[in-house]
Amino acid sequence: MAIRSFDLRLSRFSLGTPFIGALAGLAVASHALAQSTPAAQTSPDQPAAENQPQPAASNADDIWHRSQLFSDFPFRKQLADKGVTLYMQETSEVLGNPTGGIKQGATYEGALFGLLTVDTSKLFGWQQGGTFSASSYEIRGRGLGTFNLDDWSLPSSIEAPPAVKLFELWYEQPILDGKASVRLGQMAADQEFIVSKYAQLFLNSAFGWPTLPGIVLPSGGPAYPLGTPGVRLKVQPTDSLALLAAVFNGDPNDNGSGTSFTLDKGVFAIAEAQYAINGGDNAPGLPGTYHLGGWYNSNEFDFDDERRFGGPFTLPGPENEVLTEAHRGDFSIYGVAEQMLYRVAGTKDQGLGVFTRIMGAPDDRNIISFYLDAGFNYKGLIPNRPDDIAGLSVAYAKASSVVSNLTSQAAMTSGYPLPPRDAETTIEATYQYQVTPWWYFQPDFQYVFHPQALIPNPYNPTQPVPDAAIFALRTAIRF
Repeated sequence: MAIRSFDLRLSRFSLGTPFIGALAGLAVASHALAQSTPAAQTSPDQPAAENQPQPAASNADDIWHRSQLFSDFPFRKQLADKGVTLYMQETSEVLGNPTGGIKQGATYEGALFGLLTVDTSKLFGWQQGGTFSASSYEIRGRGLGTFNLDDWSLPSSIEAPPAVKLFELWYEQPILDGKASVRLGQMAADQEFIVSKYAQLFLNSAFGWPTLPGIVLPSGGPAYPLGTPGVRLKVQPTDSLALLAAVFNGDPNDNGSGTSFTLDKGVFAIAEAQYAINGGDNAPGLPGTYHLGGWYNSNEFDFDDERRFGGPFTLPGPENEVLTEAHRGDFSIYGVAEQMLYRVAGTKDQGLGVFTRIMGAPDDRNIISFYLDAGFNYKGLIPNRPDDIAGLSVAYAKASSVVSNLTSQAAMTSGYPLPPRDAETTIEATYQYQVTPWWYFQPDFQYVFHPQALIPNPYNPTQPVPDAAIFALRTAIRF
């Protein structure tokens, strides 16, 4: 079981040959950027905030108040006037686990992200123009989750093998007088689906693309750092209601460097309804957004019955053949809720916001059958620090009952006194200290209970992997 789970995580981030092309000098504003910077989304008609470049501040001559370090470059404004926007962010962090995991230690991880967007109405003068977006990334370092913790929910949202890779490359066209849009190209589902702006503050990967699809889907699904070809339709009949549906290639891992644009690995389909309340600046109440959705993956192969992989031990005897079964496809239903509960008088976004996400999947074909996370942010908690954000969160991933029952039987058969698989729980406390609008530090603490729901320790199979404490410090600069 340990080997299978370890392989799953490695395949999730398999990158292939690094691609260094026209976008290699840009960086990429991807899902990890979204997690390190809370979104400015106020209504469901806006795309995920990680795809939105930060505007240059009007007082660009003041280095301590501009929104980007290099926002005063002359070419930047000239390009923006033509509809061309460039955005970059460098993220660096150190993480360590003094206790728990399969071993203890510390590591460095870094990522350079960049985004190029083109407004074709401005650049080409098209009356019914759209938006072109291209992004790429470069990742450095060694993942603490993969090599030290052996847990499901990686402690860093930027953790992945070192690479330079094309991430997204798409064109979006508004239709129906702006009430709908179609996006076509290489995309990642985690940029618009199952997103909570309050969850994006936290460093743990679970609070971006949830742990359940990140583990059970082939290669982790179409999510950072793997984009894949797809098409997305978004319809917004009212200011409060948005309906999204998308179809992607079923296994993004085969994209290799990000440029093979594979189309023959089944289908991953996802749909979501988003309803926003009090989204306008003049709304009398507190803003919130509520999501309901589901996904389905057909893939080209049958999903294995988890009764074959209930633990590190295979059940002996002919009954193993009876218990072995395959299933066509996989699916899940989910919900997301985010709500501001308190707003400081005279401010737009200072105060308390909460979120929760819940998701379930069939027991018989998934190692994780239930996922739940929740948390809160408070912006401006410390007097005279209006842009700092403090947060506390928890993520819970439950092993399926089939896996739990089978590990109990396997433990009895093998003679190893291991408890049945239960659930992995991660708590996180963090504080984002905004030095300037373009630079922040973020100290962070996480604690993982029952990594991979009591998976046996590969260095001592008679004991589960111990609970782990993680300390981290992240810093990011927007260029």
